[in-house]
Amino acid sequence: MDKIKKDRLFVQKRIIRLVLILLALMGVVVFRYAWLQLVQGSELAERMRFQVGHDYSVQSPRGAIIDRNGRELAVSTMTKSLFVDPNHVENPAELAKDLAPLVGKTEQEILDDIAIGGGFSWVKRRLEQSEYEAIRALIRDKKYSVCLGFRDEAKRYYPNDVLAANLLGFVGTDDKGLDGIEQALDKYIKGEVTESFIYADTQERPILDSIFTPHVYQGDRCKTIQLTIDSTIQFIVEQELDRAMAENNPAAITCIAMNPHTGEILAMASRPSYNPNRFWDYEPEIWKNRAISSIYEPGSTFKAVVAGALLQEGIVAPNQSFADPGYVMFSGKKIQNWNGASFGTVTFADVVKQSLNTGFAIFGYELGAENLVSYAKLFGFGEPTGIELPGEEAGILYQPNEMVDSDIATMSIGQSIAVTPLQLVTAFCAIANDGILLKPHIVKMIKNANGTTYSETHVEEVRRTIDSATDKTLVGLLEQVVAAGGGGKASVRGYRVAGKTGTAQKVSSDGSGYVDGSYIASFCGFAPVENPQIALLVVIDEPSGIFYGGQIAAPVASRIFSQVFRYLRIEPNDAMIGLDTEAIDADVGEGDASISSLRQQEKLKEPEPQYTPEPMDDVAPEEARVPNFYGNSIREVARLANEAGVSFVAEGSGFAVSQSIGAGEIVKRGTTIKVQFSP
Repeated sequence: MDKIKKDRLFVQKRIIRLVLILLALMGVVVFRYAWLQLVQGSELAERMRFQVGHDYSVQSPRGAIIDRNGRELAVSTMTKSLFVDPNHVENPAELAKDLAPLVGKTEQEILDDIAIGGGFSWVKRRLEQSEYEAIRALIRDKKYSVCLGFRDEAKRYYPNDVLAANLLGFVGTDDKGLDGIEQALDKYIKGEVTESFIYADTQERPILDSIFTPHVYQGDRCKTIQLTIDSTIQFIVEQELDRAMAENNPAAITCIAMNPHTGEILAMASRPSYNPNRFWDYEPEIWKNRAISSIYEPGSTFKAVVAGALLQEGIVAPNQSFADPGYVMFSGKKIQNWNGASFGTVTFADVVKQSLNTGFAIFGYELGAENLVSYAKLFGFGEPTGIELPGEEAGILYQPNEMVDSDIATMSIGQSIAVTPLQLVTAFCAIANDGILLKPHIVKMIKNANGTTYSETHVEEVRRTIDSATDKTLVGLLEQVVAAGGGGKASVRGYRVAGKTGTAQKVSSDGSGYVDGSYIASFCGFAPVENPQIALLVVIDEPSGIFYGGQIAAPVASRIFSQVFRYLRIEPNDAMIGLDTEAIDADVGEGDASISSLRQQEKLKEPEPQYTPEPMDDVAPEEARVPNFYGNSIREVARLANEAGVSFVAEGSGFAVSQSIGAGEIVKRGTTIKVQFSP
């Protein structure tokens, strides 16, 4: 019995001893664990992060840009970017030699990247897939994983290359929009970047909880931009611009197509242009969107606005007669017609149709500086339109109190004013839209990443420019410009087209005057007249050879109109079918006095170069009797002089107070008489 007790006691002691040993060991473990966690925890964690941890900047793709029909104009995909860890490069020369041919860089450039030092340096960003595969094979074969690695980044692609490049713009290496829509709406479409940390093995494969970390972050801020642009119409426009570049060899061409009833831009293009996928290969000047950032003197296209102001103020009526003197003088400056000759007695409709500088100068002077500038502002000139694009110019507009007589006269014929192409086509859209000016838009809608609508652009009325009745009269006059006047080559068989041509001498870059032999030819119009669906402006800068707007810009507009009508399925006007509205070729100028068969059907007689009144009994046919100009306005003096068969030079403004040759004297026909005017 005692032996049993002794054995039990012995076992108990052994158990107690074992428990104490285990408790001691556990205490050591707990102490060590506490020491590692509490005392050395931060240091060890940092060491682990350094050895197996990686900081990642995870980027979501940039939002897409699409046209009004959902066709992609700009998209982003996730690509790999290559970096080097200079601290772990064992043989820089060997690495540079192996890597250079794969990334398209020289060995010295790669050595420079390594020489930066530290733990990170970019080698090449946004690799092509073929480059990525080749570099990944090199890393595997040469065991370069300790010094080379990849990061995910978004890369921008423009699937249509040059199409709409000047309005889309492009994106820099840090996903930042640098021009066009990409710049203007960068805050909406820019991809999101989030910082992420993962644990990985030596092959950069995620381990531990990092295997659950998503590697492509979709983001919720990057939105999709839907433009008002129609890719098909944009293609039609750019195709015709390329043709015009080849035919006329100009310095540049700009074209805008716009919906007059909504203010939506359907196409906007410039030549020369560039490929935004490789924008760095082009001069910065070519990146510029000339439609909004280039200002120029519009020439006779601006006469449409002046005509509207004259009709609205009741200064003229379409059938009102005008005696064209051939030229007039204002403040010592001579203003003459495009052909340097008189068109005789004509109506104001013919003044518009033949784009007579004399008529617009005289009537514009009667309109006055205040009204002239006021109507220009009503039609949107002198201030930016506010379109959703960067770099828009405001143009140049005189202050009325700073204008002298010659400024009023020259502005009335489209000089002494500078506009952007967008301002001009917007003004014509107001004429096509019953006189109501709309704000132009190029953004139709912005969509959230989940497909819902963030914002939508609606028709925005700015103001009424002229009364509805006046506008209808003006539209009729502009239709005659195309049907029977200088814009004949813009006509499209079976459709009613209204518009105005322009040929303006180009202002020198320093603003000191005009450049001899340098012109800007243009046409601006809209169609079909009965329900305008498209307004179009074509501006050809410094063409070689023929430089008249009616001869080179109008045909471009005609071809664009014709193709767009078919694309939009706009039916021809039944009354126009079978009617030949194409102008007969004529080598003419700003008046663009091409005469169509429609004009012949209307029996509109071409004005004689000089009206010859019936001679008085005591005056020979080659002689003329000087009229009494005293007390008459410049316009009335012009009429009297024309009827008498003499010319005159105006000095001053207001009403005639003296004349160099007395009334009633007989002089040779065509003699020039100086007439002094005073308020």
